[in-house]
Amino acid sequence: MIQNKFIQLVECPRDAMQGWKHFIPTVQKVDYINQLLEVGFHTIDFGSFVSPKAIPQMADTKEVLQQLNLTNTTSRLLAIVANERGALDACSFDVIQYLGFPFSVSPTFQIRNTNSTQEESWKRLTSIHTLCKQHNKQLVVYLSMGFGNPYGDTYSSELLLEWAHKMAEEGIEIVSLADTVGVANPDQIFNAFSTLVPAYPNMVWGAHLHATQNFWKEKLEAAIAGGCTRMDTAILGIGGCPMAADDLVGNMATEWVLSYFEEKGISTSINTAAWQKATIIAAKIFRN
Repeated sequence: MIQNKFIQLVECPRDAMQGWKHFIPTVQKVDYINQLLEVGFHTIDFGSFVSPKAIPQMADTKEVLQQLNLTNTTSRLLAIVANERGALDACSFDVIQYLGFPFSVSPTFQIRNTNSTQEESWKRLTSIHTLCKQHNKQLVVYLSMGFGNPYGDTYSSELLLEWAHKMAEEGIEIVSLADTVGVANPDQIFNAFSTLVPAYPNMVWGAHLHATQNFWKEKLEAAIAGGCTRMDTAILGIGGCPMAADDLVGNMATEWVLSYFEEKGISTSINTAAWQKATIIAAKIFRN
């Protein structure tokens, strides 16, 4: 049986909201995230310090953060950053424990997502890592397009592992393999984790999977069987990177993962009543 302490559940309202078709009022974001903070997730990916021109939905991240009720929660906060300026903004808030940086295996997507080449992004990554160490934060690197891309860029499992190894050499402690457009198959997922986890046992290897209702379980099982110990999810499976493609594949739905854990007898620290309230709020926000 897999014990809960080995699986860090990361709820991602930021990923659910960022590409939404209309601006979600700040008060709604605050109410929703405050409810999520009562559920018992390990981490809440709550917002991002990026250009409001690029991601208008996240323009109020600072305002949201300042209204969060962090008094009685065990959840940690993660903010996405795309450059040193955003990292400095995030580092000014003591309540943020994690900074997330997207580094793409696909050169095309790296430019689309952060307006920088892979070489420029690697320099940013190392600079942001230094800032994290100076401000008592941890850097979480998302290896986006980690299982293929829609642009025709060269991809192989060896390329994914090459970049993952480079992250390890940089001293990154948490790396999440991201199936950004939902193209990964279970064999790819299992092979990646089963190769990396034994090679770097002191690192946390996470999965940020996008999946349809038909194939989510196979992907989830492959990640856990391979040794993944950190799982990103979003209530209702809402989300997907607006920079990735016109037809987005949604996030791994939180309810799918929780039902799977219950089925397999995997314990969680989830507060059921708080979770049910959060799903009601999510339905109001995302199904209008």
